[in-house]
Amino acid sequence: MALAVSLRRALLMLLTATIFVLMVLYWNQGGIKPQSYINTYEKSVGSREALSEFPIPVEKIWTYKCEGDKCVRYHYLTLAKGEKRVPFMTCSMTCGDINIWPHPTIKSGVSSKSLTFSMEDIELRLDTPYPQVETQFRQSFELFLKDLRRIQRLDFRDSSGNEGGDGGGVAGGAEANAAPVASLVNADASGKVEDDVGDHKKRHKRRYADAGQSESHRLRGENLGAASILANAFGGVGSRKRCDIETFTINVSVHKFSDLHLNFETDESYRLTGGFENGHYKVQIAANSFFGARHGLSTLEQLIWYDDEDNVLRTLSKAIIIDAPKFRYRGLMLDTSRHFFSVEAIKRTIAGMSHAKLNRFHWHITDSQSFPYVSKHYPELAAHGAYSERETYTDEDVRDVVAYAKLHGIQVVPEIDAPAHAGNGWDWGPKRGMGELSLCINQQPWSFYCGEPPCGQLNPKNNHTYLILQRLYEELLNSTGPTDYFHLGGDEVNLECWAQYFNDTDLRGLWCDFMMNAMARLKIANNNVEPKYVTVWSSGLTNTRCLPKSQFAVQVWGGSTWQENYDLLDNGFNVIFSHVDAWYLDCGFGNWRATGDAACSPYRTWQNVYKHRPWERMRLDKTRRKQVLGGEVCLWTEQVDEEQLDNRLWPRASALGERLWSDPDDVSDMDTVPQEVFKRMSVFRTRLVELGLKAEPIFPKYCAQNPGECI
Repeated sequence: MALAVSLRRALLMLLTATIFVLMVLYWNQGGIKPQSYINTYEKSVGSREALSEFPIPVEKIWTYKCEGDKCVRYHYLTLAKGEKRVPFMTCSMTCGDINIWPHPTIKSGVSSKSLTFSMEDIELRLDTPYPQVETQFRQSFELFLKDLRRIQRLDFRDSSGNEGGDGGGVAGGAEANAAPVASLVNADASGKVEDDVGDHKKRHKRRYADAGQSESHRLRGENLGAASILANAFGGVGSRKRCDIETFTINVSVHKFSDLHLNFETDESYRLTGGFENGHYKVQIAANSFFGARHGLSTLEQLIWYDDEDNVLRTLSKAIIIDAPKFRYRGLMLDTSRHFFSVEAIKRTIAGMSHAKLNRFHWHITDSQSFPYVSKHYPELAAHGAYSERETYTDEDVRDVVAYAKLHGIQVVPEIDAPAHAGNGWDWGPKRGMGELSLCINQQPWSFYCGEPPCGQLNPKNNHTYLILQRLYEELLNSTGPTDYFHLGGDEVNLECWAQYFNDTDLRGLWCDFMMNAMARLKIANNNVEPKYVTVWSSGLTNTRCLPKSQFAVQVWGGSTWQENYDLLDNGFNVIFSHVDAWYLDCGFGNWRATGDAACSPYRTWQNVYKHRPWERMRLDKTRRKQVLGGEVCLWTEQVDEEQLDNRLWPRASALGERLWSDPDDVSDMDTVPQEVFKRMSVFRTRLVELGLKAEPIFPKYCAQNPGECI
């Protein structure tokens, strides 16, 4: 009996002590954070290997406050007792102007208040009468969810060995809820993206619509109730963290166009609104086409970020964005001949393009160095021209890339360069009784017969050459789908090479004949339909006026001050600008051979890419401006392989994305970039890194942590 009484007293004392400790913990959460952090910091120093998988470390020693539309860094340990740490991304997204890239063109307004949510609360409601649009958008939505998983670190481990994220409930829930739910959304019957939000007197400015929000934008810490504390203290490991948003519904409507093949008439505009009421967050994305809806989804992704203090995702409580591109062609060219790039590397590049709203992947698939494409009709091309059996692209590979690009709203534009830049891979003709398909292959001294080694130029008087090109065009068109745009190559033809064989011929006219024959073969390959825009690279030959301006466009790669820019426009050609002095991303890495001109310099910074506005500097009138289809950054790969791909492209290529999507005015000096643009570019570069792209930094990390102090 005495033993039972003693046991009851002991249990009562233990319960009293437990309640007392829990009360102390509850009322002094903020006060214990510094010491708790020090312990965490000391522990993390010895556990860096566990954190090494995710490229962006958690910065728990710093907190940020919004002061004068700028995030100011403070040391967390020096703050007042109980003040909650605000991570940099949370401050950046709730302070100052809207922080997305590229900047919206028509109208934008966002709240300064953020809300927490879980991935498992997201659902898609899609309203479209087009089954093919529904199928493709749902697949794109899966990629969107995959990105959010990575942003929230759900596939990485924290320093304690636990899965990142919000307590173990989200990872499985995201997969379970990944399949969207179909429902109807009210949409304008005309299909137009209209503004029903009211009169915004100040466009593109943050709307501080949340009454009671303090100037410092301090986030109110979640005061966990006694039940939550007890649940966490006694085994509630699998319990889900409470969030502001209970349901996150994304309503998407596409009603006007069913086409899934991007063309120059595609409407890429969209309208996005987001609002919160009674625990429910609703996003409305209205677009006239799949491509506009896809851009809206990309924008929504940039309105979501990971809060590493609360271990949850956040978004803004209110948002309104109405957006459309300024230019129809926003391209990125990758040369896969001088070095081979895996399909996965190409897909990674395409994913980066979609975040920057670039819309055409120009795949310079072959050149004189190698012929990696395995043709169904002429496998000898790759057998004689590929670097190895592994470094090749099959028809299945091309289709895989094209399908992936479509899900990101991007068109793949393959290029088999001709007649120049065609050497290795074309030397088997005599063995097949087809004669010399290409001339000057690997001829020395190379500087007499080509722009860079090895040489090779297609035989313009061999009909087998044109038949092979026709079959190649046919295969690639079948893989990429219907198109109103095709690239024939056509650059850097060396007349001295042909002169060895056809010295009694008008060599300039021979080039014209070749290009017209190639165009005729393209038409046959395309079911006797001539693409609206057939493009060739600019050269000394494109101004000979032998190419019909109604059939050909010209990609201008020369200097932005060269006379050819004006001549081509005056001759009536539509143009795509890729000026070597601004939009060539391979420049600035020195000579790669001992003789001859082997490099362009200096290095083209992202600021060079961003500030280049040739239509402004050339003072083009409205008629000439309409002839500018857009622009393209180019990455030739003499000195680039897969190891350098990401940091050569990003974030510089995204600078072109904003230039061609938004084309912001030069409100400051022509050669300087405003601080606001630096701020957004820095955050966008961080997003690219979060998503697995090894984008190069734009300045020291101190400058990223202290916006405005370095610029």
